[in-house]
Amino acid sequence: MYPLLFRTVLSRFDPEFAHHAGMAVIRGLGAPPFAWITRALCAPEAESKVSALGLTFDSPFGVAAGFDKNAVGVRGLAALGFGHVEVGTVTAIPQEGNPKPRLFRLVPDRAVINRMGFNNAGADAAAKRLAKLRRRRPKTIIGVNIGKSRIIEVENATADYVASATKLAPLADYLAVNVSSPNTPGLRGLQAVETLAPLLRAVKTAAGSTPLLVKIAPDLSDDEIAAIARLAVAEGLDGIIAHNTTIGREGLKTDAAVVEAAGAGGLSGAPLRERSMEVLHVVRAAVPSDFCVISVGGVETASDVQERLDAGATLVQGYTAFLYRGPFWARQISRELRRR
Repeated sequence: MYPLLFRTVLSRFDPEFAHHAGMAVIRGLGAPPFAWITRALCAPEAESKVSALGLTFDSPFGVAAGFDKNAVGVRGLAALGFGHVEVGTVTAIPQEGNPKPRLFRLVPDRAVINRMGFNNAGADAAAKRLAKLRRRRPKTIIGVNIGKSRIIEVENATADYVASATKLAPLADYLAVNVSSPNTPGLRGLQAVETLAPLLRAVKTAAGSTPLLVKIAPDLSDDEIAAIARLAVAEGLDGIIAHNTTIGREGLKTDAAVVEAAGAGGLSGAPLRERSMEVLHVVRAAVPSDFCVISVGGVETASDVQERLDAGATLVQGYTAFLYRGPFWARQISRELRRR
């Protein structure tokens, strides 16, 4: 049913408008009595539970950062069967992001190009929503992904991340440091080990007892990825998220003119599957067996999720396939994983 709806209706709308419309529905599904019905239909089986980061996840499969930037759809996403929701990316200072249009579908590739630019209402607004969620005792793990505010110069990035961490860590089940989006000028330069080490050290201090992870880019070399993974261990982080979107455009089925017209931005979706597996193997080989590794990129089916788990991922995240699979995506994956 959903594939037909997507082909005939949703694909005709601007992607960002369609996303906001979908989020409105998700928010509705998170409110009683719809949440009770949705959860009854979609909740993962009890045997799907996973222990990681000192927490118990209802399922190894969760929503990656970028889908719910302002922590407005957490209850609905939890009701739809996701084992955790990583909100954000949140910046210390509210920002509108890049000019529109900034989100583009590559339907033949089941992919998306985005250059959103960390559009969000800021850390203060996110903190208020998260505090409200905590009072309601949400039935899911909530991660918070933090990034650099656009107006802050790169040399002042550490203080900017610390400001976000100080406000958000007490309200998060885990905190993720995003230094890998291609859509904020200069951000990816923070992945250099000599720059990243003091930043992570400062954020870890600000985060206190909240588990801390770092999210990396797939466009780094394998040696650079391994070096960051070892750094994360050495600095006492709790995990690594592998990985963010790519600036690459290789091997796409979509007409080259359409890809060129979309312009700059991060590519996500099915084309990242192979590189994502490569990055997972590199990271897993560089960290201890009990170190949390969250694999994201090119995940669409239960087979994809199981492949990541078999390759050493602790948890798995998805985002782009939600556009192509529809609201029962997490339910489909959890049911298939149980059958396996």
